[in-house]
Amino acid sequence: MKNNPMMKYAEELAIDIEKLCKSLEKTGNSNAIFQIRKSSSSVFANISEAQYSHSLPDMLSKFKIARKECIETESWLKLLHSTDAIDEEAFKKYRNLCGRIQRMLTSSCITIESKIRK
Repeated sequence: MKNNPMMKYAEELAIDIEKLCKSLEKTGNSNAIFQIRKSSSSVFANISEAQYSHSLPDMLSKFKIARKECIETESWLKLLHSTDAIDEEAFKKYRNLCGRIQRMLTSSCITIESKIRK
C-alpha cells in the first residue's frame, strides 16, 4: 500500500491516546478514558477498513463513521481538559491531530460522493 497520510495520522492518534489513557488510569476518569480509547481506536480501525472496502459507498460509509468518531474523540479531549485531567499543551496537540484527520476525511468524503454521483 502506498504512503497514506490519513492512515498515518489515524494510527498516531490511536497510539497517542492509548498512551494518554494509560497515564490517566489512576485519575478516576474511568468512563472518559474508556470512551476516548474506544473512539480514537475506531477512527484508526474505520480508516484501515476503508482501504480495503468493497465499493465507493462502502468506503464512504467507513470514512463517515471515522469522522464521527474523530469528533467524539475531540469531545472527550475537551472534557478531560475541562476537568484538568490533561493540560493545555496535550489538549491542543491531540485536538489539532483530530482536526487534521477530520479535514482529510471531509475532503475524501466530498471526493467520493462526487464520484458516486457520476
